[in-house]
Amino acid sequence: MDANAVILTGPKDLQLDALPICDPTAGDLVVDIHHSGISTGTEKLLWTGEMPPFPGMGYPLVPGYEAAGEVVEASPGTGFKPGDTVFVPGSNCINGARSLFGGAASRLVTSADRVSRIDAGMGAEGALLALAATARHAVAGIHASLPELIVGHGVLGRLLARLTVAAGGPAPTVWDVAPNRMDSDGTYDVLNPDDDPRRDYRSIYDASGDASLLNNLIARLQKGGEVVLAGFYPQPINFAFPPAFMKEARLRIAAEWNPDDLVATRQLVDSGALSLAGLITHRHSAHDAPNAYSTAFNDDACLKMILDWSAQA
Repeated sequence: MDANAVILTGPKDLQLDALPICDPTAGDLVVDIHHSGISTGTEKLLWTGEMPPFPGMGYPLVPGYEAAGEVVEASPGTGFKPGDTVFVPGSNCINGARSLFGGAASRLVTSADRVSRIDAGMGAEGALLALAATARHAVAGIHASLPELIVGHGVLGRLLARLTVAAGGPAPTVWDVAPNRMDSDGTYDVLNPDDDPRRDYRSIYDASGDASLLNNLIARLQKGGEVVLAGFYPQPINFAFPPAFMKEARLRIAAEWNPDDLVATRQLVDSGALSLAGLITHRHSAHDAPNAYSTAFNDDACLKMILDWSAQA
């Protein structure tokens, strides 16, 4: 089998091409992808060439770990059947390119135990489950407390705020500096940091990925407060020790989601406790992938870009 896939052949060198994919074996599903999301965190670093070395990293590479589609083949005993709608967190089924993530393709072969069944009515929002699970992992991590301040009002920051409200916590404050990201759903306030005088936050979550903010965030903590790094940071993390010492500041790093986070997030969405509405601002056909990736990474008005693979089936 072949699949049309997004291929990064080098930094800012991206194209759509047909590549062979492996044949399914016992326990596998074949999924036709309907929608895939573009991550402005890790995928942007792959696109710019700034991604730190990881096992499996290199070019040519198929990006993507936010995909939703329809099962077209299912091995016996998997519990799935053709016609089921599923979320797929990437795949390593593509031959001819590295598939460190491997989800930005028209068809994927994946082990059934990696996918999650979702409601077909979710449509393109089904591709957002990975980011929602990432936010859930941050707020449900080891010794975690809900955020009082969230830095960055992109999709991750919005999901962190929504999860905080869904968990019954006080409405957090959210910071951003982009004028077109100052909106909210009315359950929390979005401020420019210069307009926020508060310096006694117990828990600050950074969803910006900007490590240069750390000293400012530490200064905004109460004594014994915590800064959670919920983004991804390509550069070494540095901060001035004396202010952190005087605050007895704590630093926590939130890693990627695990299967339990995905299950819990899907339950929150299914119950209506967590809404994914209003997060997708841009959609492009997959054949226009180069422009879609450029827009996703360079346009502040773009919260989440979705690739539509329907024409590639």
